[in-house]
Parts: sequence; C-alpha cells; structure tokens
Amino acid sequence: MASKKLKRAAANAEEELKVDMSPMIDMVFLLLIFFIVASTVVIVKQDQNVDPPVAKNSIKQEDGRGRIVINVYEDGTLRTENGLDLASESDITEFVKEQKALHEANGTVAFIHLRGDKRTAFKHVRRVMRASAQAGVKDVNFSVMGFEINK
Repeated sequence: MASKKLKRAAANAEEELKVDMSPMIDMVFLLLIFFIVASTVVIVKQDQNVDPPVAKNSIKQEDGRGRIVINVYEDGTLRTENGLDLASESDITEFVKEQKALHEANGTVAFIHLRGDKRTAFKHVRRVMRASAQAGVKDVNFSVMGFEINK
C-alpha cells in the first residue's frame, strides 16, 4: 500500500515546481553592498606643475595604500599633494611623522611617493629622503612617466 505522500506526489507530477528567487537576489545585493563599502579607493592628486622624468623601465604601482606624496618643483619648492608648503627639513620630518602615524593606525605601511620635476637638482630630492628617514620612513618610490614603444 502506497503512503499518502507518494500518492500526492504522483498526482501532482504534472504541476511545475516553482523556486522563490527573492532570498537569493537579496543576498546578492547585500554582498554587493558589503564589497562596495569594504573596498578602499585611493585617489592621488597630481600637480600639473610637476613634470616628472620619463623612464622606459617604469612599473605602474598597483597598491596606493600607505602613500605619502611629496612634490618637488623645478625651483626646489616642496609641497604635499594637498598644497601644504614644506620649507625646511624639520617641516618634512613632522609631516611625514604625522602621515606615518595615520597610515599605521589604518594598518598600512607608509612610504614616500616622490614626484620630482625632471629639471630639479638632486639636492632637493636628497632633503626629502633624509628628512623622511629621520621620520622613520625609509621606502621611497620615485614617480616617473612611462612610455610604450609601438612595434
């Protein structure tokens, strides 16, 4: 003797099964919102008055977290990406210390992103490197313009 459940299943065999998709759609939207909020976007402001040198073996930097940008102009003037003037080595050291503390609080390793004009003297770049080392940041990335050779 067949059970009542089997009889009901056999009787309703022609009916189409329906799956409720709304919980899955809700989960997809929740995951999408989570990843949008959790991702970090790093925006670097580029000063148009700094003309970096060209290097054919340059490598594009993928991760910008921890970046401390310092612009070195042709006349030796130093400014941050926000336009703050850094007149002396002590100003550079204090600025780098503050930025390093902010990056370490976020769990990232700080490094200097040096955007030097191609016509500036190296002594100005050396000032930034020396002051950054005194502040505890020893990694320096030099910003250059890359180019591609068309074959």
